[in-house]
Amino acid sequence: MRADRIAVVITATLVSAVCLHAMAVREPAPAPAARQSRVAVGDASLYVREIGRGQPAIVLHGGPDFDSAYLLPDLDRLADKLRLIYYDQRGRGKSAAHVHPEEVSLASDLDDLDRIRRHFSLKAPILLGHSWGTVLALEYALRHPANVSRLILMNPAPASAADVALFRTAYIQALGSDMVRQRAIVQTAAYLEGDPETVASRYRIHFKPAFESTDAYEKLMATMKTAFVRQGKTGIVEARAVEDRLMRDTWEIDGYDLLPKLRSLNVPTLVMTADHDFIPVDVASHIADALPKAQLFTIKHCGHFAYLECPGDVRRAVDNFLAPAQTTSSRPAKRD
Repeated sequence: MRADRIAVVITATLVSAVCLHAMAVREPAPAPAARQSRVAVGDASLYVREIGRGQPAIVLHGGPDFDSAYLLPDLDRLADKLRLIYYDQRGRGKSAAHVHPEEVSLASDLDDLDRIRRHFSLKAPILLGHSWGTVLALEYALRHPANVSRLILMNPAPASAADVALFRTAYIQALGSDMVRQRAIVQTAAYLEGDPETVASRYRIHFKPAFESTDAYEKLMATMKTAFVRQGKTGIVEARAVEDRLMRDTWEIDGYDLLPKLRSLNVPTLVMTADHDFIPVDVASHIADALPKAQLFTIKHCGHFAYLECPGDVRRAVDNFLAPAQTTSSRPAKRD
């Protein structure tokens, strides 16, 4: 595998990790049991998991070669406030059957998101994206602003080629000598063939700088290894091919840049980032600065997966954002 391609693959994998916050977290009232269903998309179908009550929020997972399982059960803490509608994006997780990777593109992902919206008869739901899922949320909102009531962007991935480069530089610096070990792994036949053990060993390195908490890091690694084994070699390789296509449709486009377009998007938005995120805080700041009705919330002592590492801070940010008296005419100060 070429070195430049390795860098793109490394940059592309922006999924969440799991961190536990030191402070006590108020446990919300139990939500109704989760409901599972499927939504047809051509010859395939999208796996959907719905839980909670309140305003409907379609949840967009990261990766983009992962599925929604890494968000669970921790994001369910918001289920007493929101009706969370998770789905595995086409060609990934439980939405992989009968899907050919070459059929999946940014356009098909956006169509699938709208299919989910229409299936549940939602006029303008909240879009709640994490990591890569924030890019999908922004791409959709720019095309269909009337179909989105609010955006919640957790630990956002870059929305421009310039910020992809910024992230890549920071990532390589944070990884240090481990970058050599990772390059060696991703060039092995076992990794290229999707061997779950080898893939899991690569992600132990990849996510090392994404955490402040060692316990959280180990929890995520166990969760991911289980997911890789369940996915199997074929599923891993096909999801990776989907990721490659999505990169070609976005970050690999010469001059890719959503930021100027975001200045015309008048959707109230909460942008959450963290001081130990392996994606630089500036990436989130650039998104928040571009959006006219955005609030930027920065969490201290927290990494790329704030919903798990710092659930209390995430909960307060979401509660404040959704409060009836909350306005977005002025941007609140960042949490320091």
